[in-house]
Amino acid sequence: MPAPPAGVLQMIDGARRKSANGEVANSRQALVTGLVQSHGDQLRAFLLGRVRNASDIPDIIQEVYLRLLRVPDHETIRSPEAYLFTIAKHVAQQHSLRQSARSVGNELQDMLAVCSEAPNDPALEVSAQQSVEQLERALQNLSPKARATFLYHRRDGMTLEQIGARLGVSRPQVKKYLARALAQFRKQLEGMEGSAP
Repeated sequence: MPAPPAGVLQMIDGARRKSANGEVANSRQALVTGLVQSHGDQLRAFLLGRVRNASDIPDIIQEVYLRLLRVPDHETIRSPEAYLFTIAKHVAQQHSLRQSARSVGNELQDMLAVCSEAPNDPALEVSAQQSVEQLERALQNLSPKARATFLYHRRDGMTLEQIGARLGVSRPQVKKYLARALAQFRKQLEGMEGSAP
């Protein structure tokens, strides 16, 4: 069985020292240390299926254990293993939503760079720039889950089922998020066409 990551052990030790009640901290430490040792590999595998970049997994795992350490009444947790994976699922979802929001601007700038490599037509370049900016605003105005759904579907080529699993929602809900995103883009494009001379 592999040793727990050093960052997790330091975090556990720090929480034990900071606690005014050493007995509670020791039992909390024992719970988290036991989970690290017994479910560390399972947690890593669980997150590999939910996170796009495997190099983010150690940070996510550390956040999961940190959240476990923050639970005030850890004795009330009926199934620590199930609770561990529930926390991991939520942390992975939040991470995915943050990552999808960050990459939007970069992707739209890449689209703009491709447009700028077209023949030098100043009117076409300005029009392309305005279109990209308006679509970027429309994308930013979407809810985080609708934005993530759109990007996972169109950019990453994920199926509705895969998106549902990643976001923790049903397939019909994924369809609703995607429909909202497309309706927002359609509305934005119609507004652009209506304002064109």
